[in-house]
Amino acid sequence: MSSPAPSTSLERTYRYLRIGVAGTVVAIFVAVATAAASVGWLPSVSDYFYTPARNVLVGSLIAATLALVALSGRGVQRWLLDAAALFAPLIALVPTTVVPGSVPGVGETCEATCFPPVAEPDAENGVVTYLVVGGVVVVVALLLVALRQVAFRAVGASLAITVSVLVAVGATWTLAREAFLQHAHFAATIAFFALFAAVAMLSAFPRRGAPPAPVFRALYTAIAVGLVVVLVAYVVALPQAAESGVPIVLVTEAAALTLFLMFWVVQGIENWRDPDPSLLPLR
Repeated sequence: MSSPAPSTSLERTYRYLRIGVAGTVVAIFVAVATAAASVGWLPSVSDYFYTPARNVLVGSLIAATLALVALSGRGVQRWLLDAAALFAPLIALVPTTVVPGSVPGVGETCEATCFPPVAEPDAENGVVTYLVVGGVVVVVALLLVALRQVAFRAVGASLAITVSVLVAVGATWTLAREAFLQHAHFAATIAFFALFAAVAMLSAFPRRGAPPAPVFRALYTAIAVGLVVVLVAYVVALPQAAESGVPIVLVTEAAALTLFLMFWVVQGIENWRDPDPSLLPLR
């Protein structure tokens, strides 16, 4: 049996990044299952922020953010992945609202669905850090452009998206904090997975370069369609989730994460033996 062809350092880096992103979903599922053994099955994956699973949930989403930026590539795919990387930290740092009695020891003073007061200092720390770090990223990018280390046309769209999101987050946090706390987690979740539905469809039907093999095109298309269906179910089911008695949100969030995992598994298989990614056609 012949030994595998030697790989370059860059090939291994991209392989490990894709495996790592998929691994963040596995880590989230393991943390949730472990916490469920002590607190039971909660209405949503997001509710496990208020359990011992919190550290793994937050850490996994932040790790995925860094990997998404590194894997963002070029062209439209770059803009989509960079945008997704802006929303992932918000999902991690701004926890979900809770229904009274749904999470043991949390939200017991609320009369209806609310953002637990005990979590507000954590959210404030997270949002301020998010805005400051995001601002630093923008400044660094502009500095690299000024020093001619990066072409503005390559980063201009991502910079515009980043500034828009930072301004929107900063403005709503400052001027409409109550509304921000009530809706930011859900809005970020919907935006994140909607962007990935677009990324999956773009992977199936690239704007430039050779299309993927039929099996990969079919898988990417199925993932994109699945994410759209899950998001519609998520949006429709969310208002009635508290009264239904069925963990609809838990199921839809788990399904979205599974499709996200599948996307990176397919990406890893398809691109396992790619040469230097910088030499690949623009997608």
